[in-house]
Amino acid sequence: MTVKIIGAGLAGSEAAWQLVKRNIPVKIFEMRPTVSTKAHHTGLCAELVCSNSLKNSKLDNAAGLMKEEMRLLGSLILEAAAFAEVPAGGALAVDRLVFAEYIDQKIKSHPLITFVEKELQEIPESSLENPVIIATGPLTSKAMTNSIAKLIDSPNLAFFDAIAPIFFRESLDLNLLFKMSRYGKGGDDYYNIPLEKDHYNSFIDQIIQAEKYSGNQLVESDSPEELRPFEGCMPIEDIILRGRETLRHGPLKPKGLIDPRTDRPPYAAVQLRQDDLQGNTWSMVGMQTRMKRHEQERIIRQLPGMENAEFVRYGSFHRNTFIDSPNCLNATLELRKKPGLFFAGQINGTEGYIESAIGGILAGINAARRIQNLEPVILPIETAGGSIFNYISDPTRKDFQPMNITYGVMPSYHQLLAEFPKMNKHDKRMRCSNQALDTLKTFISANNI
Repeated sequence: MTVKIIGAGLAGSEAAWQLVKRNIPVKIFEMRPTVSTKAHHTGLCAELVCSNSLKNSKLDNAAGLMKEEMRLLGSLILEAAAFAEVPAGGALAVDRLVFAEYIDQKIKSHPLITFVEKELQEIPESSLENPVIIATGPLTSKAMTNSIAKLIDSPNLAFFDAIAPIFFRESLDLNLLFKMSRYGKGGDDYYNIPLEKDHYNSFIDQIIQAEKYSGNQLVESDSPEELRPFEGCMPIEDIILRGRETLRHGPLKPKGLIDPRTDRPPYAAVQLRQDDLQGNTWSMVGMQTRMKRHEQERIIRQLPGMENAEFVRYGSFHRNTFIDSPNCLNATLELRKKPGLFFAGQINGTEGYIESAIGGILAGINAARRIQNLEPVILPIETAGGSIFNYISDPTRKDFQPMNITYGVMPSYHQLLAEFPKMNKHDKRMRCSNQALDTLKTFISANNI
């Protein structure tokens, strides 16, 4: 029995890997590179289109916990990330090309995987004996989006997502920047562009006045629509609308940074993170933008050390689509009205690389269990994965928005807050994380996963 997977992104690749580990053949349909998107540049499996960071790696962070859970579940994505890792302080960041090439080779060379470069415009027939996994991601094609909308009898929710620019290191004046991670965590892995108050205010003024792309210009639709930006990847222009100082308390916060030339923190600081293994390209951290290209060039080149900055990639803005998961999905990631049909990845409203990938892992496990005539499993709610899937499948949830993993969605963390009000935050988080990993190990053993 062959499982069909639509989409070879992070979720689709993880799902395929879980299935072939269980000796179940897979047929993957991927429309790229024949049909591309506004954000992708290659036809490689699991291409990262936004940041090159898979977020925090520490166990006192919910993203770090989720990655440990993924390792226990046999994640291909984290195997590739270890191979392609670049310095990023306490975060896990990768060389995008090396990362995608590693996964691409693993997927396309596996004897149990048939890889088809083709855009599917209709959802294949599925059943308990013939599972299908839809892992088309937030950049799902218009035809497939329409097919999904008809199936779930619900309009698609959508939001705007943005990416930050990347630059060639050799084009930067490093004499005007300084290397440091905030609070010294992880070594001197970031370049910092220090801004004093006047320069910061000038930077904000220019962004406000710059020509920008609007939602109406970017929607691939017959009728224009105004869509909200996603909170976790908001363009700097939209952050500034909340107040001139908002950026300085967000991605440009100077806390934990000391400019060695002044022996004090700057008023604000733009950070650059290594984007490839060789350190030839560097991306702006948290500087997603929808400014037009000529405005990016003009404004960014006025920052210290960026006067001759050469863009590897401009910041951009694109439409993302996700289904109303609380109304149609179980925590197994199976469609309530059609058992045997699974949704995995960001199309579910699990926003973020690792959140997308762990959805692929669970969908792959449960598709295999359907073929093996076993009941699909739900990850324990004490875990990060179980908590995020409980969040997106809760039918009482209204006004659903994409969600990253945080301790805020973990009921076990809220219980610790109530039981130990005087325990410090680090200890609470470590206790929550260790309990989650112990619970997951027991779950894996009990269910022979």
